[in-house]
Amino acid sequence: MIDEAALLSLPPYGLAHAEKHAFLTNELLALSRHHGEHCPAYAKMLTASGVALDGVTGFEQLPPLPVRLFKEFELKSVPDEALYKTITSSGTTGQQVSRIDLDRETSTLQTKVLAKIMENMLGSARLPMIILDTSDVISNRAMFSARGAGIIGFGMFGRDKIYALDQNMKLDLAGLRAFLQKHQGETIFLFGFTFMVWQHFYAELVKLPEKLDLSRGILLHGGGWKKLSDQAVSHADFNRALHDVCGIERVVDYYGMVEQTGTIYVECEQGHLHAPVWSDVIIRRASDFSVANIGETGLIEVVSVLPRSYPGHVLLTEDEGCLLGEDDCPCGRKGKYFEVLGRVKRAETRGCSDTYEQKRS
Repeated sequence: MIDEAALLSLPPYGLAHAEKHAFLTNELLALSRHHGEHCPAYAKMLTASGVALDGVTGFEQLPPLPVRLFKEFELKSVPDEALYKTITSSGTTGQQVSRIDLDRETSTLQTKVLAKIMENMLGSARLPMIILDTSDVISNRAMFSARGAGIIGFGMFGRDKIYALDQNMKLDLAGLRAFLQKHQGETIFLFGFTFMVWQHFYAELVKLPEKLDLSRGILLHGGGWKKLSDQAVSHADFNRALHDVCGIERVVDYYGMVEQTGTIYVECEQGHLHAPVWSDVIIRRASDFSVANIGETGLIEVVSVLPRSYPGHVLLTEDEGCLLGEDDCPCGRKGKYFEVLGRVKRAETRGCSDTYEQKRS
């Protein structure tokens, strides 16, 4: 595995197919060997897959772990004394959650890569920030949920931060008005999980007699579309509704998961989700798990070179998607770009904002 400095020197969206494929194959093979040596459970799964690592010529040949296994097993490749932080996926009451154990090296690497991705999308300046959530979710910094991890992670890119919701999940209108007055004329960075933005921000703004001016705002959101899909709210509807209620022009979706924190897939100006250089997506046909072609619908597999303390480098998700192209997006970014079509039928609901709503009901 190459060192941190070499990893961080890579351009986030600057490698075309051949160079990126060779880089990922080398790194993911090295990680597979590393985890096979240090995580007994992963070693057994690798043996059971029947894949001989010495014969792998492309990372698509590596056996993916279903993300659900992180709910059923403790999968880590470092001793307990090396653990620095634990992140859990969101889950409903009585439901198993994924447990991701991080050492300091992995946590630091995830943070720095996330910063590189966000700098490409937002620029290097830290912006005044509105977090569309409550501060209660980050009370325990040693062990917190994916929702809390997201707030901590994306909070790095803001300054003079304010939480839009109080402890009762009610809109802090007085605080928001004062914040917007203070930062009048500035670009504002907003972050929240999709359903919570809709339920606790948009739904409350609609009721107001006046219109909060967020025309200079940039909203980044992600973490579950299932409830909005059930309400027949599309991406276009979501963006249009937020523009109508507060004037916000730039709404950016992202795809990511707690099992591969750091390597998120952010929506570009063309509305496409992009794989940065440190990660990639493979669309698998459900019939035989072969690699699907551009335009085919299938299961989403995600790979990342960041998981060093746990075997989360090659994962099969419970989402369906479609590869739209590679190296030719009009936005100019190299690499694959794709869309997420939703959860596989009968798959467990697990998005951060989806599971929040299940807890409330």
